[in-house]
Amino acid sequence: MLFIEYPKCTTCRKAKKYLDDRGADYTDRDIKSRNPSYEELKDWAARSGLPLKKFFNTSGMLYREQNLKERLPQMTEEEQLRLLATDGMLVKRPILVTEGKILVGFRQKEWDAFFGEDAQ
Repeated sequence: MLFIEYPKCTTCRKAKKYLDDRGADYTDRDIKSRNPSYEELKDWAARSGLPLKKFFNTSGMLYREQNLKERLPQMTEEEQLRLLATDGMLVKRPILVTEGKILVGFRQKEWDAFFGEDAQ
């Protein structure tokens, strides 16, 4: 598994603790120093089945500064992917990449279902 995070993000730290508590074997990658590439993002978006908008960090400063709430609906998917690939801080995190599934963000119920645990 590939775990993509921003180490200063509290949600990412919760997700990392979640993985560590389960003894998960993963490779850690800092999204700020190693931003996902266009090709990776295109592959993950296709495999996730999620709308591309779910890959944007809508609560981030860059998202607001670039007025992306207004701009994204007019952009093609290609333009959105290219924009995401320019800066890791635009990308929602954490992202967990496995052979069979892509998890974007940390929602414990979703992660519990993936790891085969009963949600409490």
